Amino acid sequence: MSVEAVLDSNILLYAASKDPRDGAKTKVALRLLGSVNFGVPMQVAQEFFHNARVKARLAIDPDHCDRIIDGLLQRPLVVTDTDLFEAARKLCRRYKIGYWDAAVLAACERLGATVLYSEDLNHGQEYGGVRVVNPFRGPD
Repeated sequence: MSVEAVLDSNILLYAASKDPRDGAKTKVALRLLGSVNFGVPMQVAQEFFHNARVKARLAIDPDHCDRIIDGLLQRPLVVTDTDLFEAARKLCRRYKIGYWDAAVLAACERLGATVLYSEDLNHGQEYGGVRVVNPFRGPD
């Protein structure tokens, strides 16, 4: 079940956003969706679903949201279980990061993903074997 990367929920939200202010980020997010072999932590799918419903400015149609979720659930998927919870707790302590970020990183490790595309965490930072890439940053 090895994949190249994980796309965080913010990347998925930009991909689906209809807000013109997100235009440049939407293009980048859609390019990633079409070009990266990615897996999905169930937590990311849940965050996407929740935020797509409550963030009115994104104007994500409920049917479109459901189609995206259906597609995500076809990808390599990691659910939160006891082992993932323990791995996330260790990452919290080791890197002094929040639990939800640590849980996504633990899911990346389980999927064999070496990259997490996200606006969260520190661009370029490595957490264990996972490097965070903010795809919306300019070249370093």
